[in-house]
Formats: sequence, C-alpha cells, structure tokens
Amino acid sequence: MKLRISFWSIFLHFLVVMCFHGSGAREMAKEDNVPEGVNVLQLHSMDGKDENKHVHDTGHMHVHGHGHGHSSSHMDPSAAILFTMKDLTPGKTLPIYFPRKGVPPLMQSKEEADSIPFSSAHLQNLLDFFSFSPGSPKAKAVEFTLGACELKHRKGETKFCATSKESMIDFVSYMFRQDSQYFRAYSTSYLTKSTTLLQNYTILEVSKEIAAPNMVGCHIMPYPYAIYYCHAHGRENKVFEVSLQGENRDRVDAVSVCHLDTSDWEHDNVSFRMLGIEHGDPVCHFFPIGDLIWVPTPRPTLD
Repeated sequence: MKLRISFWSIFLHFLVVMCFHGSGAREMAKEDNVPEGVNVLQLHSMDGKDENKHVHDTGHMHVHGHGHGHSSSHMDPSAAILFTMKDLTPGKTLPIYFPRKGVPPLMQSKEEADSIPFSSAHLQNLLDFFSFSPGSPKAKAVEFTLGACELKHRKGETKFCATSKESMIDFVSYMFRQDSQYFRAYSTSYLTKSTTLLQNYTILEVSKEIAAPNMVGCHIMPYPYAIYYCHAHGRENKVFEVSLQGENRDRVDAVSVCHLDTSDWEHDNVSFRMLGIEHGDPVCHFFPIGDLIWVPTPRPTLD
C-alpha cells in the first residue's frame, strides 16, 4: 500500500479547515443516544481559528477565475477542489485536483475490526502488529490517522472514524434517523485511465442535483486497512453529479457538494479567500475518488 503522508497531512487538514468546520473532537455523551459500538466524535462548527490560517493561505489564487488556457502546473492542489455555484455550468473550465490513492484497501468486518485496537495509546503495539518500523512512512501514516480520529473538539458537527462497513452503516443510519431509513452513497469515478493529478477540466454536464439538508461525507484515510473519516453536515447542502473532461481528454464522473449557507463560518475562512467570495456565499468542492457522500432517500416504490 502506497502512503503519501505529506499529501494526506495537508489535504485532510485543509478539509478540516474548509468543510469539517474546524479541528477537534470528543466522544459523545451517553445521553446523546448514539448506537452502542459506534465510535462517535464531534467537531465544532465551521469557525476556523487563527491556528489554522497558515495551512493554505492562498487567497491570491481564485480558482473560479481560470480559463481554458491557464496552466495548472504551479497551483496549490488543495485549492483546486473548490468552486462556486456560478461555476457549475456546462462549458465552464476549472483547474481540479483529483488525488491518486491507488486501490483502496478492503474494509474489515466488524468482528475483525473490533479485535484490533484503534487508538494512539496502542500505537507501538499496532506498529508491531503491522510490522511497521517506527518512523517509517507507513508508521507515520498510522500515527497520522489515529491522531486525526482523536482530534480535540469544541462543539458542533458530528464525526467518527469507521473501521468497518457495519460501523459506517450504523453511523449513517443514526444520523438520518429523523429523515429516512433509506439512504445511498455517491462517489467520484474515473471513466478513463490517467496519471495526471491536477489539470483543467471542462464541465460537460451537470447530470444530477440532489437536495441534501442532511448528509454524511466519508473520506478514506491512509491505513493498512480501510478507515473512513466520516462527518455529518446538518445544514443546507446540495449534492451534484458532474461529468468532466480534462485537457488531456480524461473523463471523470465527479461528485461535488455545495454548502449553501456559510453565514456561521468565520469571516476570514480560508475558503472565502481562495474563491474570492463574500462571507455567507455558497462554497462548493469536489469529492476525491474513493471518498463517499451519503444522503437520505425516499422510501422506494414497488412497480
């Protein structure tokens, strides 16, 4: 398994600042009625504080302003997942970064996952279990993922790290309990093979628009087996399926999310500076390949 720690450290931190509503986590109290066995944490609301501002302060690069002829070779990759609602039109060209994660590892069964400790308190035991040398890239990946799943919180958004498919489904079901007992996942996929990570893509079609007042985003983490960092958005959102074509003819069916109400985000949030928009304006971003967006769906009808 290839683990690109430098990218993941930056990219996940950027997502924490931009769409996880800041950093930090806590275990939810028992009175929150979380299902037993679901390791649930909470992130505070989107009000990134000063300690996060240095991560990607690239307000000079307005992603939505780039045209067909713009070279994307010198761009900050993390900024090239952002766009605005007005950009979401056929014919629009955007620089987009789709990180390559290789073939995602399989998720463990709940029984297997529960038999392996998932805690930084057991880091050395885990490194021994996986036969990883301390200080190696793979060891740093394990330490990074455990740390990301144990971030300290203030208050706000609910998140957890799924170590098995069952725990992910349990969490998604719990988060949608007021909306529907039915839900489905969307993900970005390549239609052609490509080795280009960052390039200009033209929007061919916005094939689907899904209103998602509640949604759960799950991001694959670097780990010996599949770990998903999931977080729930309870504010007004829309999910879009977008057909893209790259300047080197790559084809991607991409999933994107637009957070329609950003009025509770800090005025100097990094997303506003990157996009050159006002506080409160919608902020949109593409989901990388391998990540999942869960949305509630109506009860299926029988034909």
